[in-house]
Amino acid sequence: MTDTLILIAVLVPCLVIAIVFHEVAHGFAAKLLGDNTASERGRLTLNPIRHVDPVGTLLVPGALALAGGPVFGWAKPVPVNKFRLNNPRFGMMAVAAAGPGINFVLAFVGAVTLGVAMSVFGPGIMAEGNPVGTALTMFLLINIFLGLFNLLPIPPFDGSHIVGGLLPDGLRAYWDRLQRVGIALFLGVIAYSWMFGTEWLASTLLPPVEWAMRLCLRLAGWIAGAA
Repeated sequence: MTDTLILIAVLVPCLVIAIVFHEVAHGFAAKLLGDNTASERGRLTLNPIRHVDPVGTLLVPGALALAGGPVFGWAKPVPVNKFRLNNPRFGMMAVAAAGPGINFVLAFVGAVTLGVAMSVFGPGIMAEGNPVGTALTMFLLINIFLGLFNLLPIPPFDGSHIVGGLLPDGLRAYWDRLQRVGIALFLGVIAYSWMFGTEWLASTLLPPVEWAMRLCLRLAGWIAGAA
């Protein structure tokens, strides 16, 4: 029970930070490209209360973590009106890419922080059960996974908007129709995972997640050695 409580205490802040920055990045990118909708509705804030979805941000990822599955979640989507963007086609691609992009930036910052922590406290912080090493490693993993997961070309994930912008006009019209039923598709993905397991997700995302984690840990080790 103690280990479970520690896991939750580490997981929740890391996940909230990753998701809040993800959503704010969407809204900020939209504002830079001409759409002030998120700003007008008070969503360009790091206050987690404005972004947290009790089910998607807390319940689902917590249950997945306790079940030993891949941890992912979602927040209240930041509103974006593509018709207010200066260039709707390019704008939606850029707004979509901003979310995963900030998660990769956070992973880089986490790797640098881990390297500095290792230089200050020694490599022992990476030992199993050390709260500092556990928190920073979890922070890296969550941001890497969240960024890559959202790049899946499945509506309503960010990757689907990037793919939509790359499609020719005729095909993009059909793709946009899929966006309207994106939530149903997303719930279908979750239901499929619960019924048949998450092996498909692991085989898709695990290799790039592991590669990115190795890269971040190598960077942390280099910083620790250079400090």
